[in-house]
Amino acid sequence: MHWSDDGIILGCRRHGETSVIVEALTRGHGRVLGLVRGGRSRTMQPTLQPGNRVALTWRARLEEHLGQFVIEPTAMRAARLMDSPAGLHGIQLVAAHLRLLPEREAVDGVFDAVDSMIEHLPDAEDAGELVARFEIALLEELGFGLDLKRCAMTGAAEGLAYVSPKTGRAVTREAGAPWAGKLLALPPFLRAGANERADAEGLALAFALTGHFLLRNVYEPRGLDAPPAREAFIRACTVAALRPQPDVEPALP
Repeated sequence: MHWSDDGIILGCRRHGETSVIVEALTRGHGRVLGLVRGGRSRTMQPTLQPGNRVALTWRARLEEHLGQFVIEPTAMRAARLMDSPAGLHGIQLVAAHLRLLPEREAVDGVFDAVDSMIEHLPDAEDAGELVARFEIALLEELGFGLDLKRCAMTGAAEGLAYVSPKTGRAVTREAGAPWAGKLLALPPFLRAGANERADAEGLALAFALTGHFLLRNVYEPRGLDAPPAREAFIRACTVAALRPQPDVEPALP
């Protein structure tokens, strides 16, 4: 049996003298592993770098077998990712997050969302907000979604400032005031209807929020540690957000 699909390289490991086992996210078949014969050759190695988009064909005698990939590059993005700390650590973090999803199960919209996000990972000022939102979507997909649209106590949609560390539901500043020291902060850019960019403080709060629920609901129950790339990625993005923005001179009439 065989199929062809669009794919994004997530990683690979050596297999034998000349081959590698490639891990790819595909549009219609989810996260899939496959053997690439000759994958360690000089001609194939540039194609098999994380972040590259490829056209791939998977073949195997039975569906449950590892199978073999035939891969052709369609967008070579790895070099640009490796030139940026946010890009380098970001693609490692995204790949680690995707490994939390079941193998060979496609999730609607994930491929296109990841593909678009990878394009922006080298830009640390954009990457932090995108990955924070991706972590929120990942929690939702894993069954631990956060409710950030209305206050759990009053039902209000305005004035949201906190998130309960137990339920993952938002709380207004007024309603949460008596327990403010025990609640997680809801960064302004994540509030429903917000139309603002994330600053360094907002990014730190957002990753503290998602990190709490990933650790409690995902990593610890599976006996996992947080991906090492996560802290490095957060640091790269917050440092970039702290840089002063250059003054833009008004255009001449």
